[in-house]
Amino acid sequence: MTESELSPDPAVSTPPGALRTDDAPTTGQLQLDDRASLQRVAGLSTELTDVTEVEYRQLRLERVVLVGVWTSGTIAQANANMAELAALAETAGSQVLDALIQRRSSPDAATYIGSGKAGELREIVVATGADTVIADGELTPAQLNALEKVVKVKVIDRTALILDIFAQHATSREGKAQVSLAQMEYMLPRLRGWGESMSRQAGGRAGSNGGVGLRGPGETKIETDRRRIRERMAKLRREIRAMKTARTVKRLDRHRSGVPTITVVGYTNAGKSSLVNAMTGSGVLVQDALFATLDPTTRRARLDDGREVVFTDTVGFVRHLPTQLVEAFRSTLEEVADADLLVHVVDGSEAFPLDQVNAVRTVLREVSDEARDGTLPPELLVVNKLDAMDDLKHAELAAALPGALFVSARTGAGLPELFDAIRAEIGRGDVEMFVDLPFSRGDLVSRIHADGEIHSTEHHATGTKMRVRVPAALAGELVEFTRVDA
Repeated sequence: MTESELSPDPAVSTPPGALRTDDAPTTGQLQLDDRASLQRVAGLSTELTDVTEVEYRQLRLERVVLVGVWTSGTIAQANANMAELAALAETAGSQVLDALIQRRSSPDAATYIGSGKAGELREIVVATGADTVIADGELTPAQLNALEKVVKVKVIDRTALILDIFAQHATSREGKAQVSLAQMEYMLPRLRGWGESMSRQAGGRAGSNGGVGLRGPGETKIETDRRRIRERMAKLRREIRAMKTARTVKRLDRHRSGVPTITVVGYTNAGKSSLVNAMTGSGVLVQDALFATLDPTTRRARLDDGREVVFTDTVGFVRHLPTQLVEAFRSTLEEVADADLLVHVVDGSEAFPLDQVNAVRTVLREVSDEARDGTLPPELLVVNKLDAMDDLKHAELAAALPGALFVSARTGAGLPELFDAIRAEIGRGDVEMFVDLPFSRGDLVSRIHADGEIHSTEHHATGTKMRVRVPAALAGELVEFTRVDA
């Protein structure tokens, strides 16, 4: 099947990567230009001279050193994890200077990597002139504090890094609210401050004349910050619930229309948006970066048998996706649970694609726990970037992922087979029937043309006899017109 046979919506009928005939840029190109126009400029060093005066600071990633703990797997997998962390750091706008891996059975409870390795990390920071250390894991508040005291520069963990990327890329009102909520949930237990400078004394003479037991500091600044954060989180949750209602209404409208919904899921940067563009001819933002897509994008397309389908491009998943993000984006991820079919896209050019498949399925199980009674829609596994794979890698993945389809969103290879598989999956519940429709029910004839398949047509004096194959929902409306002489 060629792209032109899809007959997508005329408003989005541009081949991927090309301008429309009126030279107007697509939405994705505008978003990409907007991101490129914001460049981070390296600022002054943030090395800490007195770490005890530091409270929570907003992320300012510039020159960073990476550190990770290798607890299991091979050294190649450990290096791949560090390479992914480096890609995340670069996506956030930082410059990676060096990386350090510590082999341990489990992370050190005090400093994450142990006191000896922490001292070595301090030497690397001094030698490279780095101003930030990024740990490949979620650190406890105590670990953050202890490691920061040793290296004497800002320390953040993988979770904070991913949250920063989400904060940069969120564009919709709902996306921004979800990211803000996730950041505050992460920030709340990590507010830190020490000494009298973090307290607020009672005003006037209240401190001296307040009576026995009432002399001393009033509400501390850290307590005030926590109270304000909780109030803000409560407000954001109310806003997200309201936006969830609007999203649910739109989703129910799509279900009532009988148009099958296909949700595209997968690891971040696996090529989901490129595949949606190739299948629908739309202008969804495509960027070679992690988490380029945060806001779900829905596009209609028409298969070569005339049936309309809806493709939804979703946020990419990642290894150890922060719990705060899964919770905050739950209303968005419900698009996954309510789909008729999941197209799970895998980057076949990656070093460990099977690990990415397992990471995505782990998040999908978390999402499905509270939806559809813990069940997920049927999954169609699609290995993308066929053009970047050699024959050996192709053969290995074909053996490890039986039933998977191999495609290239860039060249279009394998797309006809993909559409055949999609048509077969969404047609599993179709019903074949003989109907005799009067001329007054032209609306049903139109719906059959749009949502079903017509095998034969015979006109007579009062109407039209047809042999059709239609979705179960439409078949229920056609029951009263079923031909008895079929």
